[in-house]
Amino acid sequence: MPITRREFLKNSGLLGVALTASMRAFIRPAPKFRPTLNTDGLARFVDPLPFTAIARADARRKAPSGAEVPFYRIEMRACDARLHRDLKPTRMWGYGSSFPGPTFETRSGEGLMVEWVNALPDKHVFPIDHKLHGAEAILPEVRSVVHVHGAKAPPDSDGYPENWYPPGKSAVAWYPNQQDAAMLWYHDHAMGINRLNIYAGLAGLFIVRDDAEAALNLPSGKYEIPLVLCDRLLDREHQLYYPDSGIPGAPWIPEVYGNAILANGKLFPYLEVEPRKYRIRVLNAANSRFFSLSLANGGSFHQIGTDLGLLPAPVELKSLLLYPAERADLIFDFSGHAGERIVLKHQALEVMQFRVAHDPAKEPGVMPAKLRPVPKLAESAAVATRMLTLIEYDDYVGNSMVMLLNGSHWRDPITEQPLLNSVEIWNLINLTEDAHPIHLHLVRFQILDRRPFDVFAYQQTRTLHFLAPATPPDPNEAGWKDTVRADPGVVTRIIARFEGFPGRYVWHCHLLEHEDNEMMRPYEVITSVSQRVAAVAPAQVPFCIGGSIARR
Repeated sequence: MPITRREFLKNSGLLGVALTASMRAFIRPAPKFRPTLNTDGLARFVDPLPFTAIARADARRKAPSGAEVPFYRIEMRACDARLHRDLKPTRMWGYGSSFPGPTFETRSGEGLMVEWVNALPDKHVFPIDHKLHGAEAILPEVRSVVHVHGAKAPPDSDGYPENWYPPGKSAVAWYPNQQDAAMLWYHDHAMGINRLNIYAGLAGLFIVRDDAEAALNLPSGKYEIPLVLCDRLLDREHQLYYPDSGIPGAPWIPEVYGNAILANGKLFPYLEVEPRKYRIRVLNAANSRFFSLSLANGGSFHQIGTDLGLLPAPVELKSLLLYPAERADLIFDFSGHAGERIVLKHQALEVMQFRVAHDPAKEPGVMPAKLRPVPKLAESAAVATRMLTLIEYDDYVGNSMVMLLNGSHWRDPITEQPLLNSVEIWNLINLTEDAHPIHLHLVRFQILDRRPFDVFAYQQTRTLHFLAPATPPDPNEAGWKDTVRADPGVVTRIIARFEGFPGRYVWHCHLLEHEDNEMMRPYEVITSVSQRVAAVAPAQVPFCIGGSIARR
C-alpha cells in the first residue's frame, strides 16, 4: 500500500528539504478560504448520472499523412452546469460548452483533425500567480492549448505548454491514432495556468477502439460507462471556488482538495443498471486528489485495463487506488444483486449509487479470462538509464514553495534527449514527502519495480542505500501506462520505447499545482546522436542529481 501524501516526513521524522536563501525570507501562510458550501446537507442520489455528447465531425480534410480524415471544430466557452438538483447553475468553462467536454469516439489507425477554438472570456475566473514561470503579468490573462493525454501525436499537435493562444484564436491539431485501443482524455495544458483552466472545467474523453478489443465482446453500448471523477470547492452561491495562499501577488498553493466529488459533472448521481456485467471506465481528472474506490457492500470488481490499454487478464480487486490522470478499465458484475442499491465510495465518502433492476437481464455480459498480451520490454534493450530526482522545497513549517524535476527549472537546457525508437529506463528518485503521478508525453511505458531507499543518506552522500528489495508493480499496474505513481522515499523504475515522432515533448508531475510551479521539464526525441547538444548542467541544488545519465 503506498504512503499517503504528507505522511512520509511526519512518520519518518525527517525535516524535509532545506531552503535556499531566497526562500527563507518568509513563511507561507495557510491558504485563504472563504465560506464554502457544505455538501453533507445535499440530498443523495437524486440526479441521474449524465453522459456527455459524442463529438461529431464538421467536415473531412486532408491530413499531414495525405489522407482525407474527419475534421472537428471544438470551441472552449464559458457555460453553466447544474451540479445537483438543489443547487443553482455553476459557472464553468467547457469544451463544446459542457463539462466534461464532448467524447471523441475514434478507431486505431484512423486519424482525425481538430480545430481547438479559444472562445473563452478575456478575464480569468480565478486569481493568477504572475510569479510563476509562464504566467507573467505581460501575458494575456486567459490562454489555452489542448493536450490529448496518452496520444501518440506529433510535437506540434501535442499541446506544448508554450504553444498557447488567447481568446479569439484557434489551433488545428492532427491525431494519427496509431496506437492500441484505450481511453485517453484531453485537457488544457497552458503554461503557468493549467491548474486553473482544468479546475474551471476544460477536460473531456478521447476513446480509441480497435479490432482486437472488439473481438473480446466486452460490455458495450449502454453497458459501457465512462466515469470522469474530480473534486471541487463550491462557495455558498454554488460557484466554483479556488483558494489562494493569502500572500498578495503570489496566490499559488501546493494542492487543492474539494469536498464536492463530481461524477461526470454531478454530485451524488445514480445510475440504473441491469443485473449483469458492466464495463466502467474511470478517469481521475482531479487537480490533486487521489481516489480510493470501493463498493459500500464490500463487493469485489475486476480491472481489465490501465491507462493505455487492456491487461493480459482481469485482476480482482476490493478497492482501487487512482492518482490524478490515471485511468482504470473495470468490470462490475451486478448479477446476483437484483433490486439492490450499491454505493461507490471514495474512502468514507459517497460518490454515486448503482440501482440494480429487479428484472433479469437478457444477457449476462462477458469478461474473458484472457484479454490482450502485454509484451515485456526487456531491460537489456535499454540504451540509457537515467537517474531523475523529484524534489520539493519547503518553508520552515513544511509548506511547499517550489517543486523541481532533477533539480532543473523549465528554462534550463534540455538534459533528456532519447533517440527515436530507442529504449530507456528512467529511475524516478522521490526525495519528497508526496506521492507524485509522473506523466510522460508521447510514449507508453511499463513499470519495472519500486524500491524504498534511505532519503537522509542520499541527501548527505548522493548515494542510494536501499532499505528493502525491489517490488514489482501490482498486477493491476502490469499493463501499458502513461502516468505512474512515484511514492515518497522510493525509486520507481519505468521502461519506455521512444517511438512515434521526433521533436520536443514534456514530462511532469500531474498534481496540477506542482506542474504549474516548475515540476515540468521538456525532453526531446532526436533522430541522431549528432543532434544531441552539450547541455549546461543546472546550478547545484541541495539533494539532487544534475542531469546525470548512465550508459550501458
